Formats: sequence, structure tokens, C-alpha cells
Amino acid sequence: MLGDRFRGVPQHGNITDLEDLPDAAVVAAGFPCQDLSQAGRTKGISGSQSSLVEHVFRLLDKASPQWLLLENVSFMLRLDRGGAMAYLVDELTKRGFRWAYRVVDSRSFGLPQRRQRVVLLASREEDPRPVLFGEDAGEPSTPSPEGQACGFYWTEGLRGLGWAVDSIPTLKGGSSIGIPSPPAIWMPDGSIVTPEIRDAERLQGFDADWTRAASGLKRGTGQRWRLIGNAVSVPVAEWLGERLLGRDREFDPIESRELERGRPWPNAAWGEAGCTHVVKSSMWPRSTLRSPLSEFLEYDPAPLSARATAGFLERTERSSLRFPPGLIEALELHLEGMKSSQAA
Repeated sequence: MLGDRFRGVPQHGNITDLEDLPDAAVVAAGFPCQDLSQAGRTKGISGSQSSLVEHVFRLLDKASPQWLLLENVSFMLRLDRGGAMAYLVDELTKRGFRWAYRVVDSRSFGLPQRRQRVVLLASREEDPRPVLFGEDAGEPSTPSPEGQACGFYWTEGLRGLGWAVDSIPTLKGGSSIGIPSPPAIWMPDGSIVTPEIRDAERLQGFDADWTRAASGLKRGTGQRWRLIGNAVSVPVAEWLGERLLGRDREFDPIESRELERGRPWPNAAWGEAGCTHVVKSSMWPRSTLRSPLSEFLEYDPAPLSARATAGFLERTERSSLRFPPGLIEALELHLEGMKSSQAA
């Protein structure tokens, strides 16, 4: 897949046996989130997958990039009382980095996907604060669900729902049932559907069929869903690139305060030499106009299968969660319709 998109660019298959980093202004890494996310095993930064970030620090000991950029799930701020973030900033501080991070929501950039990710930027010679905190549109009010398409995780029902008004919850490379699966959407006409894979690509900011080259790796679309779910939203990456290249960076240090030891990690902070400061910064750097989710979808969605619907409804009967008004009834009607069409 990488070879198809980056022809002629050298590739290395495994960071664990990589000896050196090439000379580069920016080193970007998105270490596996399986051990950090709510959908994963939540083993923390010491898990077998997420601990691969240790090799980033090993390589940084022999390299001097202008910038280091790390990205991961926002749940890492809460998991194990923030142990993952504490580990990262401690390792950066040991190596003389000044760092800053911010949780950024992909909806800020016009995508109808509630995707909140930690963006951590660090440098030994530059100040990362103006890059990450120089723009802030402020989080808008939550729209009314009336007449809107609403997304949710059909793979859940016991621990959470991922309910999202006029957007889908985060596209994920995996799920609580161990497979990559698109979220469900309750459409304004009452139907329960899942987005077509080309719309899933578009929901990440890619062109339709961007991951098509991966179809030959394995049968079906599972590998494509994993690639989409693990990707950084394109407009978020573009924004970061613009900020790194820009010269009109502004940041008011007065807007930060020192984080008390033992307090939860906030959605935005910066630090150096062992001192951490909280920043008042929303998850919305910008506020880009977009079409409603129901109009954004260009390809015919698939009805949520009878098996998936029945499984979700069974879990809701055992759940203590509160569900949005009308959702359970809509799912029951949808299941009846699916069963009737199968019997016809």
C-alpha cells in the first residue's frame, strides 16, 4: 500500500531493527494504540504494541530532527491515571525536548467524524506552543438530533455507545468484538445503515478508493478498514503542516497555569525541564463549514445486518446505559424489516 502511494521512497519493515533515522526536519510517529484505546486491551504504554514507541526514543538518541510529532488516542490521557502521557513527556524531557500537546477533533476541519486525537509536538530548539495553540475557534454547541443522521457503535451496547449527532463516532481499526467494523448510522428516514468503504475513506479526508491498492493483500475489505481506522485525518495533517511551515504563530503564555502533581492530564498542555503547564485550548482549532452527514455520504450505504442488529439489541437488554429516545424502537423496526426481506 505504501509503495503504491510513495513510489521510489525507501521503506523499512520493522522499527525494532532500524538502526538510524534519515536526516529529516520532522520525525512523525503514530505508535500502535491497541494497548491505549477503549476498544483495545488497555494494557497501557507497557503493552506489547504501544511499547514500540520506546524505539522512537532509542533512535532519537542518535538523531537531531527539528521536530518530533506523535499522535494517538485521547484515552491515553486517562488510562492508568495518565501513565502513558507521563512516560512520553518524561522521556522527552530527559532528552532535552520542550513539548506541547493538544487533543484535536477532526470535526473542526469539516469532516462529519468525531475523532479526537492527542497531537504531541516536541523540539530541542523550537517552541511548539505557537504551532499547536495559535488557532482556536472554540467548541460549538451540540446540534439537536432532530432530523439529523446520528452515528453509533453497533459493536457496543454494554460499555458505551459512541453516540454522535450529525456525525459518526471514531472510525477504528478494530472493535470490541475483535474485527474492524464501520459504525452504524441512524438516518433521518429511520433506516439503520453502515457507510460504504469509499465514504469511510472520505470521512477521513481521503479521496474515494484511496486504499483500493490494499484489496489485493487480503480477501474482502478488512485490511482497507484497518488502514482507514488507523490513519490520521487528512485535514488535521494538513493543518499541522501549515502550522509548522507558518511564520505567523502567536501564543499568549499568560493563558497557561502549572499542572499540580497527581492531577488528571488536561486536553492541552506544554512542558519543559520537568514542569507542566495547562493550556485553555479547545479541540477545535478551526470551524470549517460542512454538509450534514446525511448529505455528505455519496455512496449507497448498506443496511445494518439482522445479525448485527439482533446482537446489539440483546446487549442493550443487559445494559445499564441510557439510549437516545427512539433508537431502540428504530432498531426493532429495522430488525423486523431485515427478517421480512430475508424470508421473502
